[in-house]
Amino acid sequence: MESRLGGRSPRAGASVSRFFKTLGILLLLAVLGVAALAWFRTGAPEVEIEARQPGIGRKATPVTVRVAEPARGLTSVRVEVVQDGEATVVEERSYDQGVRPFWAFWGPRTARDELEVGIGAETVKGLKEGEATIRVVAERAGTPLRRGEPVVAETTLPVRLRPPVLSVRSGQHYVAQGGSGVVVYHAGEGALAEGGRDGVRSGDRFFPGHPLPGGAEGDRFALFGVPWDLDDPARIRLVAADAIGNEAEVAFVDQWFPKPPRSDTIELSDAFLAKVVPEIMSQVPDLEDRGSLIENYVQINSELRKANRERQRELARGSRQEFLWREPFPQFAGGQVMSSFADRRTYVYEGEVVDQQTHLGFDLATTQQDRVPASNRGVVVLAEYFGIYGNAVVVDHGYGLMTLYAHLSSIDVAEGQEVERGESLGRTGATGLAGGDHLHFTTMIGGMEVNPVEWWDPKWIADRVKPKLGDALPYEP
Repeated sequence: MESRLGGRSPRAGASVSRFFKTLGILLLLAVLGVAALAWFRTGAPEVEIEARQPGIGRKATPVTVRVAEPARGLTSVRVEVVQDGEATVVEERSYDQGVRPFWAFWGPRTARDELEVGIGAETVKGLKEGEATIRVVAERAGTPLRRGEPVVAETTLPVRLRPPVLSVRSGQHYVAQGGSGVVVYHAGEGALAEGGRDGVRSGDRFFPGHPLPGGAEGDRFALFGVPWDLDDPARIRLVAADAIGNEAEVAFVDQWFPKPPRSDTIELSDAFLAKVVPEIMSQVPDLEDRGSLIENYVQINSELRKANRERQRELARGSRQEFLWREPFPQFAGGQVMSSFADRRTYVYEGEVVDQQTHLGFDLATTQQDRVPASNRGVVVLAEYFGIYGNAVVVDHGYGLMTLYAHLSSIDVAEGQEVERGESLGRTGATGLAGGDHLHFTTMIGGMEVNPVEWWDPKWIADRVKPKLGDALPYEP
């Protein structure tokens, strides 16, 4: 008998060989199956429509369309606006250069795209009020046995083409360059709904409207300022807009008083720079040391000044929605006026002009470390070292009206504290960009500086503010 201890049986070897052949055939079939599936498969494009406004108006509503078909790619995308059964094409793209051959499952393809379109009466001819449907038709590449059918996605939005109702209710709007004003008006529901807005556009600034205390639904008022450099009253408008951009505007200024800014030259000395620059640099860690006193001074006088004004706007956005003041705003008692409002200052160092800025307040001097009273009732919204202003206090009087007291040697109040007219806020000093002991005082509306002289004048309040607001303003002259 033949021994099998020294070798493998022929029958066993044949079985192993058949196993590996079968495994190879199965793997080959699997690969061919995957290839065939990829060859004949076509996907369904995914379409997303995002309208960034809740409706369509006269101005174009921004709409983002996102399409994707990663399997074989897109061939075309069409965006239409459909109303009363009629379709208007607003955007159309084809992707012929990015489509695979019908027999290939590899190669270039346009797998996705994003379209930005504007839809409104300005872009769609014949658009009418009511409803309109935004329709997106996306087509994809086909396969040898299957044609790529288009996918259609739709969203329907309301169409409103008329702006909110807007009418002026007050009169005698006498406005000065760099000054303040108030207007009472009625706004329709479109402006008062979510996403709408109303108020006064004054140059590039906007001052929001507020419900008139004691008034009917839609009765509003806006306290506004006029930028010191605005010299055209036609740029002051009462406006009301709905959430989709339909806007009404009304001119309301009856008389205009131009007040061009004055010019002044400030000679910078080394002694002054050595006094103010290191102090401010140490108190404001975000400042960059630029290697010299004069370069650091210019950074403080321009960039830090700009940052301080942005902070003033932030404070205004949190202003109390009520009249906190009841009486006139008296001028700082005994204060000698050292500057006028909106002086256009040119700064000169060693005979060269290094900067230009506008001084938007009054410098008032009495005795050193004199007591600084609150000019009217309100709540303290800032009490700290405040950039170019040094130690400073800002008091909110309601509806965006605020007063600022700067360069203080000490502060007697804290943020959030309610103060009465005449209550001590601190003591005058020379902190920040101050060459000597004095009070820098200004009035702000919406964070923008306005001329304090008007608010210091009880007759101006009695003639220009109280008659418009009537019982809504609890004013006691």
